[in-house]
Amino acid sequence: MKETKIFLILLAVFLTAYFVPFSQPAVQSAIVEAFLMLQEYARLHVLSCLVPAFFIAGAISVFIRKESVIRYLGPRAPRLLSYGVASVSGAILAVCSCTVLPLFAGIYARGAGIGPATVFLYSGPAINVLAIIMTAKVLGAKIGLARVIGAVGFSVAIGLLMQIIFREHDDKVRNGAEFAGEGAADRPLWKTALPIGAMVGILVFMNWAKSDPSVKAWYAVYRAKWILTAAFGAALVWMIAGWFTKDELKEWTSSTWAFAKQILPLLLGGVMLAGFLLGRPGHEGIFPSSVVAGLVGGNGLLANLFASVSGALMYFATLTEVPILQGLLGSGMGQGPALALLLAGPALSLPSMIVIGRIMGTKKTLVYIALVVVTATLAGLLFGAWTH
Repeated sequence: MKETKIFLILLAVFLTAYFVPFSQPAVQSAIVEAFLMLQEYARLHVLSCLVPAFFIAGAISVFIRKESVIRYLGPRAPRLLSYGVASVSGAILAVCSCTVLPLFAGIYARGAGIGPATVFLYSGPAINVLAIIMTAKVLGAKIGLARVIGAVGFSVAIGLLMQIIFREHDDKVRNGAEFAGEGAADRPLWKTALPIGAMVGILVFMNWAKSDPSVKAWYAVYRAKWILTAAFGAALVWMIAGWFTKDELKEWTSSTWAFAKQILPLLLGGVMLAGFLLGRPGHEGIFPSSVVAGLVGGNGLLANLFASVSGALMYFATLTEVPILQGLLGSGMGQGPALALLLAGPALSLPSMIVIGRIMGTKKTLVYIALVVVTATLAGLLFGAWTH
């Protein structure tokens, strides 16, 4: 199998070198876009988003007992509890589709049920309170309300459908529950929860986006973001120094590095591929944005489906989807496709698809992607018919 993979990689490199017309200006421009998007992602997201997320995932893997994850997010947990915990946890983080991946990998590896795990995966990027407020202010109250209802409702619906379709995953978790006691057994729960909470605080406030000054509470947090980040950082350093042994820190670092090795190469490669195909916001990839804008006019099935698929492939940093959609609506995009893109875009991206496939397998990933695209398309059709 390893030799086959090497052969396929060599074959792909050869065919790319042989057939791609690198002398064409459009191809050259798309290649430049790929590297510029990678640079932008590295500068804006790796240190401030991914690195804290990797450390949180590593801490979950090492210090949180598997039985605790199974109790609250496992297949035996009451659905109201497990789905509620997953959706609220994801919404509090309010991260992009790529930053949520290490955290998803952490809870998935510790025995979370497939349903709650995918609720967490969807809700983190999709149920972003500030983004929903901005959507309502910039794009209108109707689409803002529709985004709230769609994001919350679909996160649960997709999780339930994944749980029904992949019951065998949850059966394996149930059968392995009696072996779920590994972890830092002698560490009090609060000594695990507080450091992870401090890291979540660092992740949330370091990436707190600037909002309209009229949204006073969010703008006040934005102005104090670095003070809050520093406070959480100081608290984390104090707790690490006083509560953790060298062996525990070594194990934590090792687990964090394992997640980074698994996720980061695929993620960066996916970012480059997305940049090549679609370009950065406001710039052209190999597919011209004018073509995309032309295909999402009106509120028909094809327009909504195309908006869902293209949104699922594009990478949206937190809050960037709102100004992008404002421009597309000005170019003739229908209200239905706009909602479809809002529901599919932040929750998925080409880079995240690649990594999700590595974490939970090709079959589960394809079903998850299909559910996101189909539900977003249906929501767009209904909203377009309502607003037409």
